[in-house]
Amino acid sequence: MMTRVVTLFGRPQPVYAHCDVPCGIYDPHEAQIAALTVLRMNQLAAELKAPAKPEEETNLRAKLARYTATKEAHAERVKHEVRVIWGDYFTADMVKQNPEVPELVFKIMKQASRARQEYSMEAANDLLSSVQAFAEVFWKTKKVATRRVPSNQKSGGELVLPA
Repeated sequence: MMTRVVTLFGRPQPVYAHCDVPCGIYDPHEAQIAALTVLRMNQLAAELKAPAKPEEETNLRAKLARYTATKEAHAERVKHEVRVIWGDYFTADMVKQNPEVPELVFKIMKQASRARQEYSMEAANDLLSSVQAFAEVFWKTKKVATRRVPSNQKSGGELVLPA
């Protein structure tokens, strides 16, 4: 029986989704954490020192490669998390009540791309700021007051949380 199913439908392929049920569980927290990670990778890269010995160059390059890969992955994570909330959670009525949201989402997408492309504290801070603004609007749509609290992460920065 299983052979017929595989023959009929082909091999199962992995699928990726937040929740197309929809489950109704959304939270911009992960986007904020990812933006803080982008900021931290910029900080770590800025702290790298030129190697004193030629044989230390390999380690320096390896660190920079890891920071870059992590920074790019988390910038993409920001985009993913914001896209899911924008596409699956926001309704036309919410957008009417918060007309800044489409432009804010567009801005986040562009800022996350810029943060991937370059090592720039300005780009990382701009991304974090926009994601925080997005979090504030998100919670506003749920009629939940927010507060900014220290992230307590090495990157510094704040998180927007429900009050």
